Amino acid sequence: MKKLLSFVCVMMVATVMAGCEKEGPAEQAGEKIDNAAEHTQEKASDAGDAMQDQAEELGDKAEEATDH
Repeated sequence: MKKLLSFVCVMMVATVMAGCEKEGPAEQAGEKIDNAAEHTQEKASDAGDAMQDQAEELGDKAEEATDH
């Protein structure tokens, strides 16, 4: 009886561990969403930086125009 109980416990642990290793559809979808959000955040940051650069350039040009 002890051998059977030990065997059942070992098989249950092995089954649980095997199930934890595989990513299911929800995990895969979550990873894709995370990647898309990160990509969007990077692009928005890049766009913000470009707008800041253009605003500074326009400010410099306006300052030069009023100095002359």
